Amino acid sequence: MPSNGKIKLQGFNNLTKSLSFCIYDVCYAKTPEQKAEYIEYIDEQYSAERLTDILSECCDIIGANILNVARQDYDPQGASVTILVAEEPIKDADNVDTTEKPGPMPDSVVAHLDKSHICVHTYPEAHPDNGICTFRADIEVSTCGIISPLKALNYLIHSLESDIVTVDYRVRGFTRDIHGVKHYIDHDINSIQNFFTDDIHDQYQMLDVNVYQENIFHTKMMLKDVDLNTYLFGTTKEELLEEEVREITERLYKEMSEIFYGRNMPDMK
Repeated sequence: MPSNGKIKLQGFNNLTKSLSFCIYDVCYAKTPEQKAEYIEYIDEQYSAERLTDILSECCDIIGANILNVARQDYDPQGASVTILVAEEPIKDADNVDTTEKPGPMPDSVVAHLDKSHICVHTYPEAHPDNGICTFRADIEVSTCGIISPLKALNYLIHSLESDIVTVDYRVRGFTRDIHGVKHYIDHDINSIQNFFTDDIHDQYQMLDVNVYQENIFHTKMMLKDVDLNTYLFGTTKEELLEEEVREITERLYKEMSEIFYGRNMPDMK
């Protein structure tokens, strides 16, 4: 790569850069009333409308142009949003469909014939016995050309304020310079962590699993400090017995640790 970091290309930049997130929001809702309040929170915080706004802002941040938006809310909770984007300005904007249409249902297939897209799918679930509710959102920002999904990294984490985040970044394919030489990556990177702002580093503990020779980068993140009141529905820490506070805190920490380390752990007694 030249010293100024820019490659003189033969034509279009054919590298595909994909940034993927698994974002987890862990809560405690034991009674039917608390679970109803939790579902109401999920419906509001992760509605298709709000997710569309977040992903549209991502497009502005990375410099992409929106071609099409498809979104869908699900019953009882959850949503999907897919945005088709282009690197170049839209030449014939009057003939491009930018209206919102029903998005992909669980048994459907959606195909977009273009080079770039942004999508999000949500997966709410609850433990049947101990009150733990874990909400997961999968987000993918995939671009081809000179625009970079890494520019949206900090915005997405700030917007979704999650307990656990697993981030994958991969550069696929190759592009040719003016001499016909293949380039399998067009920018310097040795860790996704290098692209986080200082406040995110302060909030999360992080662990890397990278395969440098394949241009694959993986970072796992878990909040360092938690306020129990932000995890409760229908009650507060002050209204609970000391033993209840201890048990709920242990359950939450166990759930977060299992997701962070990717393995089940024995009960902490």
